[in-house]
Order: sequence, then structure tokens, then C-alpha cells
Amino acid sequence: MERGRIDRGEHAGRGEDHAGHAGHAGHAGHAGHAGHAGHAGHAGHNGHAGHAEMFRRKFLLSLLLSVPVLVLSPMLADVLGYHEPSFTGSSWIPPLLGTVVFGYGGWPFLTGARDELASRRPGMMTLIAMAITVAFGASWASTVEIASHDLDFWWELVLLVDIMLLGHWLEMRALGAASGALDALAALLPDEAERVGPDGEFEQVPAAELEIGDTVLVRSGGRVPADGTIAEGAAEFDESMITGESRPVSRAKRDTVVAGTVATDSAVRVTVTAIGEGTQLAGIRRLVDEAQQSRSRAQALADRAAALLFYYAAGAAVLTLLVWSLLGEGGSAIERTVTVLVIACPHALGLAIPLVIAISTELSARQGILIKDRIALERMRDVDVVLFDKTGTLTRGAPAVAGVVAVPGWHESWVLLLAGAAERDSEHPLAGAIVRAAEERGRPDSATGFRSMTGRGVEADVGGVRVRVGGPALLRETGVRVPDEVAATTDEWVGRGAAVLYVSADDEVVGVLALEDEIRPESRDAVRELHAAGIRVGMLTGDARQVAARVGRDLAVDEVFAEVLPGDKDAKVAELRSRGLRVAMVGDGVNDAPALARADVGIAIGAGTDVAVQSAGVVLASDDPRAVLGVRRLSTAVYRKMRQNLVWAAGYNIVTVPLAAGVLAWAGVVLPMEVGAILMSLSTVVVALNAQLLRRLDLRPEALEE
Repeated sequence: MERGRIDRGEHAGRGEDHAGHAGHAGHAGHAGHAGHAGHAGHAGHNGHAGHAEMFRRKFLLSLLLSVPVLVLSPMLADVLGYHEPSFTGSSWIPPLLGTVVFGYGGWPFLTGARDELASRRPGMMTLIAMAITVAFGASWASTVEIASHDLDFWWELVLLVDIMLLGHWLEMRALGAASGALDALAALLPDEAERVGPDGEFEQVPAAELEIGDTVLVRSGGRVPADGTIAEGAAEFDESMITGESRPVSRAKRDTVVAGTVATDSAVRVTVTAIGEGTQLAGIRRLVDEAQQSRSRAQALADRAAALLFYYAAGAAVLTLLVWSLLGEGGSAIERTVTVLVIACPHALGLAIPLVIAISTELSARQGILIKDRIALERMRDVDVVLFDKTGTLTRGAPAVAGVVAVPGWHESWVLLLAGAAERDSEHPLAGAIVRAAEERGRPDSATGFRSMTGRGVEADVGGVRVRVGGPALLRETGVRVPDEVAATTDEWVGRGAAVLYVSADDEVVGVLALEDEIRPESRDAVRELHAAGIRVGMLTGDARQVAARVGRDLAVDEVFAEVLPGDKDAKVAELRSRGLRVAMVGDGVNDAPALARADVGIAIGAGTDVAVQSAGVVLASDDPRAVLGVRRLSTAVYRKMRQNLVWAAGYNIVTVPLAAGVLAWAGVVLPMEVGAILMSLSTVVVALNAQLLRRLDLRPEALEE
């Protein structure tokens, strides 16, 4: 294969489907979100930290004020079997403190109900407000002796308010944790950077003053001040704060590095490629914010359930009052009506979905999975086939030396070292691959008289020997013959689509190199685990069929689409969907965007400024294809928790409201108010604890193999 074709991006090992690595974040504005219907008091979850602090203050103060109310409650004392304290004025402590808790702690729910009713969309806030308002009114009526003492619900009122404040505090804290983690990382970015001047001198400048194109020195143990590429040196980088990957990652010349990551063992010089809002960290923060505001089908179901529960509870209360009044049980009618309205408060239902969403958003963001579209996450558990873009996803998207053959009398290492010395001054990607491979075998000699011959190769003097590295065009130009001893091997390489370069010393071929797009070692694990889960794996590429076939065989891919033009990728996704298959598309390039949008689930691998992240529902901060398995595990776990919480929360109300209304009173089965309140509190605790179990989920690629 000719070097000229390689330069034009046509060599089979390079492919036309790779248009830059999606290693940065940034996307067009996403449709705004008006907040959960059940959370009108904090719609959209904007300012999570502020809301969390507000609910924390209200909860702690309300809880403190609630303790005397609970201790002095005759009903609670009777349930727990103790004698409540009694002293002068003690009977007025619950009404006074209960009123403060109602007005102070219950205010977010009262205003939320006002907003819901104003929009004619009663829901969770309306139910909560109705419950605490009825309890407040009934308790005052009992306190001033214009109603039965059985309606003294001060302890239940404060408990209602406390539990709902606790739930909203936990939700806001969890929602803010993902953004908070990124904000904490941003706070760790260095305030100053060592900028390298034109004469090589170092200058301490504020990191905020860096510009694209500047070169900075990152010392061992130092943090990268801005996104960039390594211009000089190599180091191990701790990228765990971005990707969730616990092990340091090797980065060398021309590799990208991300602001906030740490060079752990060596100093490097970095050329700045993005600053401010253009950095990967800023983009990830935007994606996390978008994920927190995205709605899911399960959340919409919970909102509808809350609206239906409002009408259900209100209708049950009216019916209870009428029936028991007609039966001549006026006192029981009021007591049971109040009981119905109070225990219908949707604590568990109100927290069933938001807590799962909040915890999963925090969990996934910390482990490098950014959920832009929650519906996409829900669909992931049902996909039948995962379709990977090849270049930059299953492969590294960069050439690597895949084979070396030497003529008799020469050693493969000598061939590589000669080629590495000649190619050292070349900027071509193939040259970089050869130099890296040579350095693994030893230290290439210095070269002089370097000359690049466009479309053919390079030549240089190495130790007094004129060394040339290039394709068949260079051989034809120089009249050098390929020895028969290596011809069979090179024919095999050409047949599988490798880029073949010949190394000559003083006009004699001494060896041949094969360069191919290197398969990621993690790709084999990803394909194997997907097969184990019963999911088919497809591969999509613009590369020649022989190249695609090689990669497909090596990875045991089920179906390969080769020589696909960038504009036709989405048609292949549509073809799979036309077979009745649910498709997850995984890609990293600009030209993957239509296919990502067409798929049931679009996954952009390697969070980046690429347009790919605009079209994807899920963005992976790392470029490890095994992370797709983490998305599926998260999808399955989140759906299971949402379903469990919805069934438990809705089931509680469906069962307890009729019992509180007295439908089984004829059989001697009546749900006392105190028992209903305890069950209501327990249902909330069960839902909250069940959601918290998600925190045990480990989504890191290495954990998926354990």
C-alpha cells in the first residue's frame, strides 16, 4: 500500500469514520425542564445546594420542636405504653409548637400546593398540604374542645412535616452531590500555571489568563490547569475524578490531557487546547445538570399517580363523611374523614422516583456515566443489540505497529530502531507509532539529514547509513526490490488491510512493518460480557471490508457493517430496528451523531465537545467500551428500584385509605389514626432505604468482571 494513500486518510487501517476523538464536553442547549410536577416548591432543582441547606435547616429545627410534642402526646404514649409528663401548661406545648412546625416547616408544601392548584394540576404538594392542613385544623378544634379529643393529631402533624422535610433534604442533597463533586474538582484546579515563554523561560501566571495555544509545564504531582495535548514528555495521570478509573493512565506526546487531572510521576509540557467553558470538566458539569433535570417515564407515572391519588383521597373523604353521617355516626364520620385525608399524604409516593433519580444521578456521575436522557437509561435494559462504531471506540483510533519482519541477517529490533530513528522528526501519525514501538525495544540512534517525501515516506542518515521508510511508491522510485523472504508475510498483511511500510538501509530492504488501528484490550471483555448477557454485538465502520473483517473476527462480533459512508451510518441503525431489534449505538465522532440519534439508546463514549454528545442520551466520561455494561447494569437496577418503590408506595395508599374509611368496620376491622400514621411513616422509611441500596452498585469497568 502506498504511503501517499495513507497520507490522504485512505489506508485501510485508518478508516474514514474517525473524525476526532470525543474527549471533551459541550453541547447545544437542551429543552428546558419545568421540574417535577410533585416538586413545585423547587421546580427544576435549580440551586440544589441552596435547596438542600434550606430543607436541612427546616428539618432540624422542626425536629427539635417536635420532640416535646411527641413526648407529650397521649395517643403516642398509649401506643408506646408510657405515661406522658403532666405539669402546669403542658397541654398547651403541643398546640404552640405544632403551630410553629406547621407554619415554618410546612411552608414549602403549602406554597407548592398553591402553585399546583393555580395551574390546575393538583399533585403531591397538594396532597401533602391537604394532609397537614386537615391535621392542623382538627387538632386545634380538639384543643379548644369544639371537636373530639380523638382528633388531637399534633404528634402526627409534626411527624408528617418532619418526614417530608427529611425526604426533600435527602433528595436535594443527593441531586446536588454530583454537581458538587464536579464543583469540588473545579475548586482543586490550580490558581496559577507555569507558562513556557518563547525563549523557554517559565512564567507564573493566573490559570484564568491562559489562552489556547499556550504551553504550560505540569510538574510531577501537579494538576493540569486546562485541557490540552502533551507537547513534550510522558507521565502517568490520575484521571479518577473525571472517568472514575482508579488506575493511573499513561499519557505521552500528542495525547490529550484534561484539566484537573494529576501528573503522578513525571513532568510534561502541555499545549492548551481548551479553556473555561470549553474544557471537558465544564462540559461534564453541564451534562450532569441536564441529567438532573431530565424527566423519565417513571417520573411522569409517579406525577400522574399523585394527581389520581389526590382525587382518590378527596373522593374517599367525601364518601366517608356522607356514608357515616347517613348511618348516624357523626363523630365517627369526622374522625374517619380526617384519618383518610391525613394518611393519604403521599410521603412514599413523593419520594419513590425522585430519590432513585437523585441517587442514580450522583452515583453514575461519580463513576463516569453521565445520563442526559433518563428515558434512554430506562430503555438500555431492554436493548437487543449494541452497535459499536469501530474507530476510536473498539479500537484506539490511532495506528500501532502490529508486526515486524526482518530479512535474514537482521533482527526485528534492529529494523524497528532504524525506522524509529529515521521517523523521529516526522509529524505523521504512522511515524509516531513507529517511534513508540522502537522506544519499547531500546533507544533509537540520532538521525541527521531528515527529509519527508510527501506521499512516499521519509529518509535520514542514521549512523552513516541512509535509511528510508515508506510504501511501494518509495520502492518504485528508488528501484529497491522486496526480498522474497518477506514477500509472503507482506502479502498477508496487505490482504488483511494493514498499512505496510518498508525499511531500507543503503538501498536494500532490511525489514517490513505492518501498522494497524490497535484494538483496545478492553473491547474483548466488553463483547464477551455483552454476549454473556444475551445481547448481540454489531460493529459499524467506514473501513475496507478486510480491515473490518479482521477486527470483527478478533473480537467475535456478531455482525459487521463495513465501508459505510459517514452519512449512511444512521441507515444501518434503522435497518437493525426494522428487524424488530432494540438498538444501542456507541460512537465517539461527529459523524456518529445521526446514528446516535436514530438508535433507541445513543451512547457517546469519551465525553467531548463533539456533536456526538448532543445526540446521545448517555455520555461516558471514559473511552473504555466496557463502560457500556455499567450503563446496562445501572438501567436494570434503577428500573427495579423505581418499580419496587412505586408498587410499595401506591399499594400502601390503595390499601390503607379504604381501611381508614371503615369499609371493614362491619367485620370489626378499623384502622386507627395512630396506626395509619405509623404505617405511613414506615412506608416512607422503606422507600427511602430501598432507594439508598443503589449506592452499593459498582459501575466501574473493572468491577464488572469480578
